Amino acid sequence: MNLKNCINIEDLREAAKSRAHKMVFDYIDGGADDEKTLLKNKSAFDNYELFYKVLSGVDSPDTSTTLLGEKIDVPFILSPSAGNRLFHTVGEVGPAIAAEKVGTIYSLATLSSVSIEEIGALTKTPKWFQLYIWKDRGLVREMLERAKAAGFTALFLTVDLPIAGNRERDPRNGFTIPPKIGPKQIWEGIKAPRWVKDYLLSPQITYANLNNATSAISLNNFIKDQMDASFNWADVEWLLGEWNGPSILKGVVRADDALQAEKVGFNAISISNHGGRQLDTSPAPIACLPAIKNVVSDKTELIVDGGIRRGTDVLKALAMGANAVSFARPYLYGLAAGGKEGAIHAVELIRDSIVRDMILLGAQSVNDIDESFVKTISKV
Repeated sequence: MNLKNCINIEDLREAAKSRAHKMVFDYIDGGADDEKTLLKNKSAFDNYELFYKVLSGVDSPDTSTTLLGEKIDVPFILSPSAGNRLFHTVGEVGPAIAAEKVGTIYSLATLSSVSIEEIGALTKTPKWFQLYIWKDRGLVREMLERAKAAGFTALFLTVDLPIAGNRERDPRNGFTIPPKIGPKQIWEGIKAPRWVKDYLLSPQITYANLNNATSAISLNNFIKDQMDASFNWADVEWLLGEWNGPSILKGVVRADDALQAEKVGFNAISISNHGGRQLDTSPAPIACLPAIKNVVSDKTELIVDGGIRRGTDVLKALAMGANAVSFARPYLYGLAAGGKEGAIHAVELIRDSIVRDMILLGAQSVNDIDESFVKTISKV
């Protein structure tokens, strides 16, 4: 499918499915266990209606806002995602440029396939560094120092992955990073010639920020071997002291955890269940927002991460009290479908839908969007 014919994120999803190897598409698209949370993340937005104003005179709305003191042109940021060169040879370069194109923040994953330094030098818009906690605290300290030196302005600590979720599509496909090619991969590769060509003509895909991650290994085994599941609230003080800058805690769904995050010093909270890829049957982030908003102070900023596909999703989250939203799958579908141009197209689709929907809503600016614009649908 030509990118010009992709008029929404679902179209980009279908284009990605057509171009990418099955194991790659399923890695982007899949979730844990029965994928109930994956589906719920999107469908939960249907529980809310937008209550629009008429004759408001809005014809050119202001979509800009601030997040951790930094002005961004749209009320969304790009969530971190690992191993983007699997999806297209340009890797994380594509979404980083896409974020700059729409004037927002790009978050680079610890397990990126393009290095901290390369992404840091690539764009001028703000960038956050996402961190997992490794058993090797020296490696943690080294990554923080590299991120600071490369100009990353905030720490995005992901805490909902003490072990990998049961993502059943991955073992069925024999998914590893870098890909381990066997009969199943060859058979599926016949159906994805463009992806195979890019893969064969590109350097080996590795975790670019780790020196020892070159052999093919399943994500489950890698996480089990390298990440520290014992990390807890008592360790956070050490980590925040090492970073000594703005910080966001990602992976929170409970109000008591959000309150604790505020107490220990996080500046923002990303309400997220890891895109439905960890604990299945956990609640959708948008459904968790009201309870979390109710317990934290106004100084703690809230980001809803999960299920965002359209501008109406963004406006509902803002009306319910979020400072911004974040997403990965939309730009990953774009990246897998068409590289850098596909990633740009994805974020521009969501940006343009926000502009259109703010006009229809009757909201001149992001700051005007309050609880009066959203209603919870009564369940009979």
